[in-house]
Amino acid sequence: QVQLVESGGGLVQAGGSLRLSCVASGRSFSRLAVSWFRQAPGKEREFVAAITGAGSIIYYADSVKGRFTISRDNSKNSMYLQMNSLKPEDTAVYYCAADTLIMTTPAYDYWGQGTQVTVSS
Repeated sequence: QVQLVESGGGLVQAGGSLRLSCVASGRSFSRLAVSWFRQAPGKEREFVAAITGAGSIIYYADSVKGRFTISRDNSKNSMYLQMNSLKPEDTAVYYCAADTLIMTTPAYDYWGQGTQVTVSS
């Protein structure tokens, strides 16, 4: 089992920045691919970014490429999402997810509880 806890969400003005964190406990974190997804009200959960265990492969959704950066620190069992140049359409609940395989679909076995990000115009 893997437990994931997100933090760092909040209210920010358009053009601002936020850094989300996700701390994992349980299985060996360095062996897991981890990812960020988001879900806005009335919309399906969508992929944001993903990174493999060693950090050698990274994927981004086109909508966040160039603005968001995913990273991880295996010594701290943590992953991060640095979000810059935020737009109102980035408003959503952001979830971290983990699994043995890197995926861009929400088929991960383990999920956090989510953290709200609200971007005001």
